[in-house]
Amino acid sequence: MALAAIIGLHCLVAFASIVFQKGQTSVIEYQQTVMAAIGDSAFLNCQLMQSKDVTQVTWQKILPEGKTDLATYNKDFGEIVMPGFQGRVEFIDAGLQNSSIVIRNVMDQDEGFYRCLFNTYPDGAFTATTYLQLYELHEAFLHVRESSSSEELVVSCSATGRPAPTVTLTVPHYNSTSVTNTNGTVTVTTTAELSRLHGNSTRVGCTARVLSGPQRVVYELIPEVKPVDGETHF
Repeated sequence: MALAAIIGLHCLVAFASIVFQKGQTSVIEYQQTVMAAIGDSAFLNCQLMQSKDVTQVTWQKILPEGKTDLATYNKDFGEIVMPGFQGRVEFIDAGLQNSSIVIRNVMDQDEGFYRCLFNTYPDGAFTATTYLQLYELHEAFLHVRESSSSEELVVSCSATGRPAPTVTLTVPHYNSTSVTNTNGTVTVTTTAELSRLHGNSTRVGCTARVLSGPQRVVYELIPEVKPVDGETHF
């Protein structure tokens, strides 16, 4: 990672820490981290757990250079989504005690810190900050091919995602390799060797997952193989 990017990330984390320290987050129920797949929708929620006279709820995106307002809900003027975010950001629950928004079709630039801010009178502002973490996972591909040995088959499964996916096979003793692609995704390939000689058909499965998001699962049935008169037959 370039030095400038590392410095920028440290500044962003430091800025977010300041927000946590200033905000009275103990009275707000919220998720510290929300995960969403690129292209899907991300849902953010904050609930004020104490009864307060809330005049406005504001949702903001925290940036290294400051912050930008996404949407507000005011008890007098209702819902307002700021220009530039209309059509992508919507209120799901536009309340003064409980507030939820959705960010549709999330993209790389949407990853980062978001803040909900409850403006109250006379107690001032109560805030909480959520980190939106994006991931990407494509379909997994399972292949069975001939080995250089006449008594073995090679089973391999590959999946591409960001960050690097975890790819596992339902057989013991497999190896994994990874390749970083030009678009920042990582292709992980897991390979195992199986004996060609077995008395029953073998069902081999592959599971691919990024972080704790949904997993991709594929299966391949290897037919029964038996030696007959010195030859191997399917």
